[in-house]
Amino acid sequence: MLFNENFEKFLTSKSDWDKNILSKFLEKGELKDKYETSSGIKLKQVYDPEDVGDIKFLDDVGFPGGFPFTRGIYPTMYRGRHWTMRQYAGFGDAVQTNKRFKYLISKGQKGLSIAFDLPTQMGYDSDNPLCLGEVGKVGVSIDSLEDFEKLFEDINLEQVSTSMTINAPTAVLLAMYIAVAEKQGIPVKNLHGTVQNDILKEYIARGTYIYPPVPALRLTVDVIEYCSKFLPKFNTISISGYHMREAGCNAVQEIAFTLANGITYVEEVLKRGVMDIDDFAPRLSFFFCVYNHFFEEIAKLRAARRLWAKIMKERFNAKNPESLKLRFHTQTAGVTLTAKQPEVNILRVAYQALAAILGGTQSLHTNSMDEALKQRL
Repeated sequence: MLFNENFEKFLTSKSDWDKNILSKFLEKGELKDKYETSSGIKLKQVYDPEDVGDIKFLDDVGFPGGFPFTRGIYPTMYRGRHWTMRQYAGFGDAVQTNKRFKYLISKGQKGLSIAFDLPTQMGYDSDNPLCLGEVGKVGVSIDSLEDFEKLFEDINLEQVSTSMTINAPTAVLLAMYIAVAEKQGIPVKNLHGTVQNDILKEYIARGTYIYPPVPALRLTVDVIEYCSKFLPKFNTISISGYHMREAGCNAVQEIAFTLANGITYVEEVLKRGVMDIDDFAPRLSFFFCVYNHFFEEIAKLRAARRLWAKIMKERFNAKNPESLKLRFHTQTAGVTLTAKQPEVNILRVAYQALAAILGGTQSLHTNSMDEALKQRL
């Protein structure tokens, strides 16, 4: 660990940064001595108030990896580790989706992201009459543990991280995932990934809820508590603004609603009195959308990190620096894409992906050029 309880004290000057951060990473060989652009423009390892001529800059923004994490949650960001490429995939049955997963892995993808069909998200078996026409349509159909075994056949769950876009039936699907890992001989403590598990935004934007809000929220907290105890590498929830943004809210509202939901989840966990804030907060994660307003989207992501750090520190008295870090996945905006001249969507998505990266995302999913065509079908 680079940080301790006094982490704020040694990230308050350029000399402290050089001594406590830069020198360590240079010694490990994780950073180069010099960086420059493809045009030969030399870049500093880190910029400070003197570079912008504003002595209040440090108090307001801070250094990368230092509170309030406006400039990123890691000291070296992508110079130390790139964002995870995590394309959303799932269609038809488990065998078909397994083939897709293997293809993505063969192309260098390090993380899987499972799209479940609507019957699975609503807790229905495929043979239920209500599911007619929806089975395997917008995601993979999962009815049983056998389906999950086929989904991950010849995929080592210890070597990939898996994100599951599942909410109301999270506990059931996570139990299946754990069972598959145990059959592979993998200790559950070694599993790493994310369950969306965000039921509040289902009432707000998506509608794939099953139970009334109070018992549904209890199930969400059950999963957070279980994962915090037994799956230490798993993100227990992905608090999602993406769906609300796609449903019509603006960038400011996206952050406001998402952080408000995050506060609710934290309060519900603490109400149980079985865990302290630092027992579970480091594994909370977030999910945001990125539109075409380039600088607004970058600023939005930086502001979200800053706000969450202050909320966790000042409202919930978190002590562990990891509890203050807002880690998030980003997806480009489907509603900005067009069915006409779909090739232009490639530029839109690339532009949005760049905004996500400059905003400091930890994981990224870019929509395909035919996204709008699929929606019309």
